Amino acid sequence: MHSTLLDAMTARAAARFRVAEQLGAALFVTVLTAVAAQISVPLPFTPVPLTFQPMVVLVGAAALGSRLGMASQVLYLALGIAGLPLFAASPALPQGAARLLGPTGGYLMSFPLAAFVAGFLAERGFDRRYPTALLAMLCGLAVVFAGGLLWLMIASRPPVGVSAALAAGFLPFIVPDLLKLLVAAAVMPGLWKITGRAAR
Repeated sequence: MHSTLLDAMTARAAARFRVAEQLGAALFVTVLTAVAAQISVPLPFTPVPLTFQPMVVLVGAAALGSRLGMASQVLYLALGIAGLPLFAASPALPQGAARLLGPTGGYLMSFPLAAFVAGFLAERGFDRRYPTALLAMLCGLAVVFAGGLLWLMIASRPPVGVSAALAAGFLPFIVPDLLKLLVAAAVMPGLWKITGRAAR
């Protein structure tokens, strides 16, 4: 089991300050997720917008680890469900709990699990080198797409089949998301090198 980047950066802090730093870091990732939601590009042929959220969710989780990464996304969803304007803009659905019932609900609800997966792999050293960091984030992205597509099939009225769900919720996004991950996967190895704790 490897330490996360957050563990390494707070290792010298006293226990009471370390907890505060961990909570602050998780809250920071929550805020970044909300900011990334505001950078959204609506597409005319699908109800799902293109956002930077998956990249933020996965990089944040790699830095925080599985539990804190997951907690940051649970907090994001809880604040969004409470009505704060944290979800991406939508012409059809208001902010709040109703957003989870819409076409993007499955993607949003998958964020905590995707964060857990990426953080779990980071805790095992996957974030130290570019190829394994990319693999960890691909695993997290697969969770996001699986949740989003399953929800599109179930929640659409009338329910749609696999091919329609893929056309609306996967094919328009896979290339942009892979390109974003190619960049995002370089973040963690770079941060490890900056801190002087790169894997040997």
